[in-house]
Amino acid sequence: VMSNSNVTLHSEFIIVGMPGLQEHYTALFIIFLILFLATFLGNLLILVLVAIDHRLHMPMYFFLWNLALLDILMTTSIIPKMLAVFLHHDRTISFTGCFVQMYFIISLGAAELFLVAVMAYDRYVAVVKPLHYNTIMSPRVCITMTSSVWVLGYLVPVSSVALASTVPYCGSNYVLHCFCDYPTIMSLACGEITRQVNFSLLFAMFVVYVPFSFVLWSYFKIVWSVIKMKTVESRKKAFSMCSSHMTVVFLYYVSSAMVYIGMRVESIPPDGRIFIGGLNYFLTPLVNPIIYCLRNGDIKAAV
Repeated sequence: VMSNSNVTLHSEFIIVGMPGLQEHYTALFIIFLILFLATFLGNLLILVLVAIDHRLHMPMYFFLWNLALLDILMTTSIIPKMLAVFLHHDRTISFTGCFVQMYFIISLGAAELFLVAVMAYDRYVAVVKPLHYNTIMSPRVCITMTSSVWVLGYLVPVSSVALASTVPYCGSNYVLHCFCDYPTIMSLACGEITRQVNFSLLFAMFVVYVPFSFVLWSYFKIVWSVIKMKTVESRKKAFSMCSSHMTVVFLYYVSSAMVYIGMRVESIPPDGRIFIGGLNYFLTPLVNPIIYCLRNGDIKAAV
């Protein structure tokens, strides 16, 4: 048991960023500012197009609108503070601010996972049950599914972040990352946290692998249905209906896998792991609008 008489409990954290790349912070600031502006404007374009063009008032684009909104919120919750760190402007973040940032990063990430699964189901119905599409994917069903995605996303991190915020932090208060990442913050905690971390890890695996399994199931059904189609033209049409979403899903899970591998490969230096971990949060939000604008005829027409 630690007594408060000989232990200093911290009220704020200091975000270090990428310690080994401090001489390149100006260049990193410019790179990530361009990334932020491109991501924000690209996803804002999707929001505006879907809202004003009646040809895009369909379930697929309703889900895409929500994905674009999630991407904007995700980058906004991370990059502004990161840019301040790169400018050496303000590296401190309050105890509350750190856990609020952690909460939003986890919740928005979880909501994206659930939404990607919902979008896979939408493509499954479009290809496998086209005659019943309008009945199955009615406006009421779409709104219910999307509401569930947002609610589940905001519920997922509650227990983990609440428990993490009650742990005493009395060692170093230097966060070796660009933002308040759960594992990085928990590594600064005092006392026994193994059970908490294991619980959060199991919960995170459930949140990742259940939607992932559903996406795989949906695309297995889609591919099986496409194989059974009689004409080459109908196969091409079915594939083109799913190509944008398939590309987004592929990128999403590849970038997540890169982060997992980066954490496990010991030869990668800490700065490399931080960079890979940060890039995961920026890659898909930046690329999603580009994919949909380049590969989707309806979006091209709306533009």
